[in-house]
Amino acid sequence: MIDFQQKILSFMKCFRRQWPLFSNSERTTVCGADSMLMVLQLSMAEVNKQHHGDFTVSLSDVLETWKYLLHDKLELSYDNMKEPENYADIKKAYHAFLARSNMLDLIDICQKCYGLGFVSEDECITPVQLMEFISGTMNAQENNGSVLSTSSTPVNRKDKENVKVAVLAKKCVCSYLSVLVNSKDDLALAHILNVPDRGLGREAFTSLKHASQERNMSIFLMATSFIRTIELEGQGRTSSLFDPLKAHVKGLSNFVNFIDKLQEIVGEILNPRIAGGRILSAVKMHLIKGRSNGDSFCQAVEEVVQDLDLKIKNIIDSRHEVLTASSTGISPARPKLHSINHGTVYCGRDTVKVLLVLLDEEAVNPPTLNKADLLYDDEILNLFGVTSVLTLFRSPAQSNGSSPKPLRQRIQKCMDEKKMKVKQSLIKSQFACTYKNEVSEIMGQHFLSSGQVPTCIDPAHKQHLKAGYLAEGMNSCLDVPVPGTISENVHQTRSCTEMGKLSCQPRNKNSRNEQMDLNNDKVICDKGSEPSLIKIAKRPKTSNNSQEELDSKIGGKRMRSATARKIKLIAGQAKLTHFFRL
Repeated sequence: MIDFQQKILSFMKCFRRQWPLFSNSERTTVCGADSMLMVLQLSMAEVNKQHHGDFTVSLSDVLETWKYLLHDKLELSYDNMKEPENYADIKKAYHAFLARSNMLDLIDICQKCYGLGFVSEDECITPVQLMEFISGTMNAQENNGSVLSTSSTPVNRKDKENVKVAVLAKKCVCSYLSVLVNSKDDLALAHILNVPDRGLGREAFTSLKHASQERNMSIFLMATSFIRTIELEGQGRTSSLFDPLKAHVKGLSNFVNFIDKLQEIVGEILNPRIAGGRILSAVKMHLIKGRSNGDSFCQAVEEVVQDLDLKIKNIIDSRHEVLTASSTGISPARPKLHSINHGTVYCGRDTVKVLLVLLDEEAVNPPTLNKADLLYDDEILNLFGVTSVLTLFRSPAQSNGSSPKPLRQRIQKCMDEKKMKVKQSLIKSQFACTYKNEVSEIMGQHFLSSGQVPTCIDPAHKQHLKAGYLAEGMNSCLDVPVPGTISENVHQTRSCTEMGKLSCQPRNKNSRNEQMDLNNDKVICDKGSEPSLIKIAKRPKTSNNSQEELDSKIGGKRMRSATARKIKLIAGQAKLTHFFRL
């Protein structure tokens, strides 16, 4: 495996020496096997969105298309393989994403080097070997013996978590370096936009993606343009295109300013060895900021930074050895002005070259065997605020009414519908009270939900009325009892039906009451008291007549009022009146 990686690295060196034949930019980065699979997944999800409306794709479809794509690009036989649905659109979207991100995959570099004749026969790689390496078959075959020998030993879960955290740490550090040398790499930016946590989740990434598509630029350049506009003109004078991004000013400013800090190190320090060490140190301090020293992620970041720092030292030493071996002791001819200035318009060119070689070495690492952990969300990675690339590039879902709602919302909706049915079934009779102010409506809804019958008379007043039944019974001509709770209503209704008399204290003239006419009768309700269902007729003036005359008048009046009620009955009033007479 190591020998095969060295052969691929020889292709990378040819690519770096003759980069104008491959790309228009010297800062083009190489897309490794894992990155190639991620780009294919995003391309398939984009095609599915165009044809079916859903930005999603299953793991089985990705793996089948991945196998077919490798055979197609390496010009291997795929007669027995079925062509995936919309394969032409998927392949077009795949190459468009690479071109937009200023990246080349391993297959394109190897085929270009073969076509230009830069590779000797000793360094030759067959298409089958390259396909086995990219798909992970070669690595699985070499580790087959070790896996079988250790299969009987149970694998510690903590060791698996540590391996995943180490992979995450290396991915984050390398993604910062990739964005530093290639600002168009949207895939690398998706890995680190919210690592560490800046409050730039899925909504912020979606807003950046949409804004970058409208302006036809990379996501990082869009974020930089937005922050520069805020710093120069202010947030109030930004264009309408930046409106969705205004809620994420703090997080985007933090990210852009940190990348500016790394760019300053590249431009100010000419020694690539010192510049590379300071860049790695700054990335390490940024990632572990706010975490404890014993955290597994902090330890993984420190180990990754030490390993990469050692690799930078080895790259610089190997370059010096090559320069020393190629020198003949004769003064070289003066180079032309074009060869001096071509591609050297930026400072720290040597540092950028070293970082590009470092990223090339990381690109030729063996691919991840567990594709599900690579492409989709993982519980361990979610603890560190890391989400899958597919989840980030998918726009937040908007409910169109077709998908089922969560169980809690459905239960709450069902309960609300039942409450509405209960409220609609209520009968407005002579026991109802109408209110004008909003406070009374709120209090009425409260008592309806609690299951109690509201009343306008406070408890103390009610006890006073109960005590004054016999004393003032001759001076009152109410037709219905005062409703309190349900148990009190039944008791009071029976007693008052037998007696035929019920009292009520006279209303104070200075009290603040609201009166509304209902069927030519007056409904009296105190503003400060509870809602009332009492319907009170006009009180006759008291006289000094005898008891018998009063009884006869009251009896006649009750007969007339009963006749009037039969004529003026509304829907449901007869049943309710009959209930209170029982």
